[in-house]
Amino acid sequence: MLMRFKESPDPMPPGMLPDGFENKVMHASLFVGETRGMVSDGCSGEKSVFDGFSLSISVPTEAEADKAFAALGQGGEIKMPMDKTFWSPRFGMLIDKFGVGWLVTVAA
Repeated sequence: MLMRFKESPDPMPPGMLPDGFENKVMHASLFVGETRGMVSDGCSGEKSVFDGFSLSISVPTEAEADKAFAALGQGGEIKMPMDKTFWSPRFGMLIDKFGVGWLVTVAA
């Protein structure tokens, strides 16, 4: 499910959204397996800062880990290239093009 601010059945109160936010995501829903995740772009006109946390993705195979790492890393910054660790046959860390930290791992 994806709803943009301009698609809201109720109009936004005047001054709530910065100019140009009409196409930003008001509500989106995605599933990972049977778990639902909800996301939103928020209403701030300030540049987002994603400090103090990383998102983690665990996949079943090394090939899937390499594919996810490459996709997330496009336009971003590699912090730790994919490699074998004591807890995983394949693990890497990066910052994506939006500044979000990611940990990509293969379940041991």
